[in-house]
Amino acid sequence: MTHSVSRRAVLGGLLAGAVAGPALASAPLASLRPLPRGTLPPPPAPPAADAIIAAARLGGQVSFAMADLDDGRMIEVRDPFLAQPPASVAKTLTALYALDILGPDFRFPTRVIATGPILNGRVEGDLVLAGGGDPTLDTDGLGDLAAAMKAAGVREVAGHFRIWGGALPFLPGIDADQPPHVGYNPAIGGLNLNYNRVHFEWKRGANGYDVSMEARAERFSPRVQIARMSIGAEQGPVYLYRQEDGIDRWSVARKALGDGGSRWLPVRRPEAYAGEVFQSLSRSYGIELKPGGPLTTAPEGTVVAERHSDDLRTLMRDMLRWSTNLTAEASGLMASQAIGPQPGDLAASAARMNAWAGARFGAERAALIDHSGLGYGSAISAADMVRVLSAAERDMGLSAILRDFPVSGADGDRGPIAGLEVSAKTGTLNFVSALAGFARTEAGAGARRGMAFAIFTADTARRDAVPIEQREQAEGAREWARRSRRLQQDLILRWADLQGA
Repeated sequence: MTHSVSRRAVLGGLLAGAVAGPALASAPLASLRPLPRGTLPPPPAPPAADAIIAAARLGGQVSFAMADLDDGRMIEVRDPFLAQPPASVAKTLTALYALDILGPDFRFPTRVIATGPILNGRVEGDLVLAGGGDPTLDTDGLGDLAAAMKAAGVREVAGHFRIWGGALPFLPGIDADQPPHVGYNPAIGGLNLNYNRVHFEWKRGANGYDVSMEARAERFSPRVQIARMSIGAEQGPVYLYRQEDGIDRWSVARKALGDGGSRWLPVRRPEAYAGEVFQSLSRSYGIELKPGGPLTTAPEGTVVAERHSDDLRTLMRDMLRWSTNLTAEASGLMASQAIGPQPGDLAASAARMNAWAGARFGAERAALIDHSGLGYGSAISAADMVRVLSAAERDMGLSAILRDFPVSGADGDRGPIAGLEVSAKTGTLNFVSALAGFARTEAGAGARRGMAFAIFTADTARRDAVPIEQREQAEGAREWARRSRRLQQDLILRWADLQGA
């Protein structure tokens, strides 16, 4: 049952174990007395929230909270304290955490360091590619570093080429319960490249298939040996993976290839991947690098080339727009180790973020297990999410870095709805859909009313029943998500009417 209640009622419900009674759910929005002659009737009342939920036919649990931004009153709620999986809506909390701890001007560095003196263009020591955790470093960025090294006068290296990725803990993936081939579940480390993915492309030729594995970017696309692909049998799984002799060895079923195509595959040894690509790019500038082992401690020496990421505010805006999991995890990990020892895994880092959310925004029941929302164990309530959103908009201007969210009418019309502006973060997993953000609507006489909202829908039993090998495209999940998105938009339309009444 949904309820239109005040903030005081919500807080009272928290203490008493129940929210206000059901009589509040169906209060009329207009007078029932006859209208004077010549008076136009008021617009029809928006559909009741319970009717919207019933029409979606989702099963599982639906919870939401909507609060007025001006005075903080909870206007309408349904199971507001129910802990639900937020999916990628968790990235909103991560963005606030990173910005608050690291600051909006923070930038991730990547450096090329000479451990010995440089004499007549010769490095008398080792050369080190030292990562600073940048989740956005790509092959073109490594090419710029190689060019800058050449411009600095380096022509030869007497020692070995080493790599260092200790700026962040190495983790082989975000969520162990994902298929091995999905690019949205990459490894994480202090030296990342191309979101720790390799570009696999295939074309049918006269004598079979030509396949390539490349570190693809706009200007540079060197082939790599650290990830290799073979064509497998007609039957069996589409992708098989094993790591052997430090190499990611993939096999793809011939039946899945057709005439040609491409996709990104995850890289499980990101430091070695970046090192191989940097060696290749340096060679194109005439600098041969003799490979050596990775370093276990931070290198010391002369910085001969350096590259920085965009500022953190820009990174967080882009992360929220494109929902990049690696950016979320790297930023969350960096923030966590700025306030304590380097966390050993994502759960330990997320625990620090949960504690921060409770202390900073009063979201004391936040229970995330990572920073991207990919893991199946994360949970947060709609009330806590709205509490975070409302305070973050006031203190940090959160809506400015959220993506504009198009809302279509109940008839499916995709055109803009007059007077309604929505900025929000979406989140989708199998049989999980979430939306949280802000809506502003006209309230008469040129005034505008703002609201913060969070909507969580989840059929966790159905989600958990999906076998791991089917989690990239679970049967029925797409149609379920479509109905959930319609529910979310209908609730926003309802609330816009309530706010404008």
